Amino acid sequence: MKQESGVTTMNPAVPELAVRRARREWVAEYSMPMAYAVLFAVLSVTVDNFFSSANIIGLMLSVAQIGMVACTMMMCLASRDFDLSVGSTIAFAGVLGAIILERTDSVGLAFAGAIGAGALIGAGNGMLIAYLRVNALIATLATMLMVRGLAFIVSHGQAVGISSDAFISIGDARPFGLPVPVIVVAVCFVVFGVLLNHTVFGRNTLAIGGNPEAARLAGVRVERLRVWIFLLQGVVTALAGLILASRITSGQPNAAQGFELDVISACVLGGVSLQGGKARIFGVLVGVLVMGTVENVMNLLDVDAFYQYLVRGVILLAAVLLDQLKTRAARG
Repeated sequence: MKQESGVTTMNPAVPELAVRRARREWVAEYSMPMAYAVLFAVLSVTVDNFFSSANIIGLMLSVAQIGMVACTMMMCLASRDFDLSVGSTIAFAGVLGAIILERTDSVGLAFAGAIGAGALIGAGNGMLIAYLRVNALIATLATMLMVRGLAFIVSHGQAVGISSDAFISIGDARPFGLPVPVIVVAVCFVVFGVLLNHTVFGRNTLAIGGNPEAARLAGVRVERLRVWIFLLQGVVTALAGLILASRITSGQPNAAQGFELDVISACVLGGVSLQGGKARIFGVLVGVLVMGTVENVMNLLDVDAFYQYLVRGVILLAAVLLDQLKTRAARG
């Protein structure tokens, strides 16, 4: 804006810059959903049985556990942290729930014990990171190894079978025509979407991810909030482990290996920044669907498991590079 002879005129470059900025924001916001819509349409036409009702239900079931944990991993990443112990927590929760069920024949006690253990694991991670200042990578890597070891110790390295029909029905039941795991993951997305976008908890989470010191000066209790985020991570991850155990009718100490990488990939594909301070629940949903769809198609096409590992690694690398490009574009 400039002033000539008492008349104020608008710099013509200003609206053009605003249009360009708006265009970049629109592309960043909707490029991934549109890309997934195109991918889904192409696969529906080119891959046999992909669009069948049985396969769509199978696809939703396959992403149920990833989707549940991605909701809480989104909160961790938004606060500039992450959790590598989620796969081990899933395995331990499934094993512990199966053992409690075997000894007490009580589904309620099995759920309470496993979810309580998940809460302790999550809170422990949060205490290490927030109060003892241990790097999140080291803290959660150590927890990943310890919790996986506990899963093998308490199960004596063997799968713990589940014979309770009430417990198994959790994974098999289909109220409203949808499997229970699909309903649970849908509830998780709604709850954490509201938590992120419409509560003080969510706003403070994004604030400490954007600038922890500024958030602290603004009155946010940063350390306590980080502990609560990790505690929620542990609770939801344990619930996912129990649902997985009910689906496969056993607690497996070697379950969910590499699970944490799939969850982080889904979040980053969905627009959650590894630098913290930025997260979108709808984007995470799309990221989860992308991961699940790729795996589903590879299974339909009978792609060798070794190549599937390669593809998952490429997706993780692409997600990180995409996050870097978005960060540079935002700074530029």
